[in-house]
Amino acid sequence: MNAILSAILPVGFIVLIGFIVGKTLSLEQTTLSRLVLYVLFPALIVEKLYRTTLTGEDVIAIILGFALTYFILGIIAWNIGQTLKFSLDLKKSLVATTTLSNSGNMGLPIVFFALGETGLERAVVYLIAWNLVVLITMPGFLQTGGFLSSVRFTFKLPLIWAIILGVSLNQFNIQLPWRLDEGLNLLSDSAIPVALILLGLQIAASPLRLSRYEVLASLMRLWGGFMIAYAVGKMIGLNTLDLKVLVLQSAMPTAIAAFLMVNEFGGDAVRTARVVVVSTLLSFLFLPVVLFIVQNWV
Repeated sequence: MNAILSAILPVGFIVLIGFIVGKTLSLEQTTLSRLVLYVLFPALIVEKLYRTTLTGEDVIAIILGFALTYFILGIIAWNIGQTLKFSLDLKKSLVATTTLSNSGNMGLPIVFFALGETGLERAVVYLIAWNLVVLITMPGFLQTGGFLSSVRFTFKLPLIWAIILGVSLNQFNIQLPWRLDEGLNLLSDSAIPVALILLGLQIAASPLRLSRYEVLASLMRLWGGFMIAYAVGKMIGLNTLDLKVLVLQSAMPTAIAAFLMVNEFGGDAVRTARVVVVSTLLSFLFLPVVLFIVQNWV
């Protein structure tokens, strides 16, 4: 129980601070969001890839686990939307909220507090897979621009270039001069707390509305992500630590990126925003259960 509380409470505490700040101060969320997206997360990715000791086999296994989980969840969500005769926009939104876990703002700190630095290394690989697969496929799914439009969009984002830079530094064993690696480490250390504060700000600014759709979509993201990821991890034979990271990252609530993409490319933006908030709040009840299960795997 102490291990579970040690993983959940620090995250919840920082999110709560962000929530209180959002209710008491007038802050520009767009600026903070861009800071996280364009500076802090790229720095975190470069720093972790620069120092990683993971083998190519570990990396491929985690990426494969994520990709299979993502596509299976998407197919399930689309078929449920078809069965329930949802509109096209609502089906798109259900696919987005079901497949896009908050593996950055929330997933990285949860994995770090639960599994330490070795778990965080793998969680960063999961986040990289998320960016590569989601940013290439989801915009094309939501809009009519198609695959090439999605690829062009992806290569405009700094996260992709951060991946290339981090891998290059690691593979060519480049030593950064003038203690630049320490500066990179300081910058990357700020990514998680700032992202959690931003999450609290977003919850404070979003209206909470519960209906059967929001609850259904949230449970598909939380329970569906957990169960499909576990089945996929077992099927491809992940080792225990890789399996724990895959399951934890896949059991996170819906990412704010789901709303941003639906709002930009197509879908029901209002209901997507509600699912982001509801799934995030429900995750603080759900994740302790997942952590209890995961911590008992040997």
